[in-house]
Amino acid sequence: MNTATVIEHPETFHGLPVYTLPPPGRTAPDWITSEGAAGRIASDGSLPAADAVAWRLECAYDDDLDFPALWRHFLGAVDTSRVRALLIGPWWEDEYAPLTPVIELLSAEAARFPSLRGLFLADVESEECEVSWLQLCDITPVLSAYPLLEELVVRGGGPAGGPEDQDSLRLRPVRHTALRSLRFESAGLPGHVVRAVGASELPALRSLDLWLGSDWDGGDATVEDLAPLLSGGGLPGLRHLGLQNSVIQDGIAAATASAPVVAQLDSLSLAMGTLSNTGGGALLAGQPLSHLSRLDLRHHYLDEEMVLRIKSACAPALVDAEPGEAAHVDAEQDDERYVAVSE
Repeated sequence: MNTATVIEHPETFHGLPVYTLPPPGRTAPDWITSEGAAGRIASDGSLPAADAVAWRLECAYDDDLDFPALWRHFLGAVDTSRVRALLIGPWWEDEYAPLTPVIELLSAEAARFPSLRGLFLADVESEECEVSWLQLCDITPVLSAYPLLEELVVRGGGPAGGPEDQDSLRLRPVRHTALRSLRFESAGLPGHVVRAVGASELPALRSLDLWLGSDWDGGDATVEDLAPLLSGGGLPGLRHLGLQNSVIQDGIAAATASAPVVAQLDSLSLAMGTLSNTGGGALLAGQPLSHLSRLDLRHHYLDEEMVLRIKSACAPALVDAEPGEAAHVDAEQDDERYVAVSE
């Protein structure tokens, strides 16, 4: 995996420290989480208060534990009526498996989580499973089951088998009036998912991040698929937009340069992709970006002169891009450029 932005377990989520629940029959002090997994252990071995942490569930490193058993343990050990944030780590036992049973349990037990506001699906590092190998499913049921959910992060995407592929990430257009932050972290985000986001009604959404990836990993979204999002009409509250990690970053930059949604944004990210001088020139020729607090262009293929021109044109906005970052390749050669998160 080429990673300028490394996929790793977050130490905090939805404003809370992440705590990995010990498996049944083990106490916190003698439970060691998988390498890199976030977790905070009370000195007396007791579990933290239900609303004091973001709970992380994982079972991939215990051959005697499947996710339904871990889920039952969670429901019995924690007052889930007070749980505010939940992360789903590796849910399989010894072989990779679709996320479907997890989504079914989350949806069926929604009444036991009236306080849930943050949900992270597939908090998995590359050491556990490469992001493009994750077997996901239709995640629409959790949005329907949790109408008060405020933050949703989904990691994974392809294969690019279309919306009928049972192991692929899928989403149907929804109306959700509470969701404020939506983030898809993917090496290849299917175009039908991007189109479903654009067709959804999300009036409270303030932050949207789409890691589009490459078609090699299932990311077959086009610039045209982004048109409803760039129009600004369907997302009146949007203040941050990230269209990132894409092999079509130049085309996205050109579309963004004249997109109505930009005028309402506080921050814009076109980072992690294959942005070259072609895309940089489109940004310079487009609408002013000086109203932004931040323009994120990290992991770019702009030459030093272009970076300096963009920084000057966007002042006083902070442009996060270092001159010389792409000096090791010919920035105009497509076959020499790669996205930050792949495989």
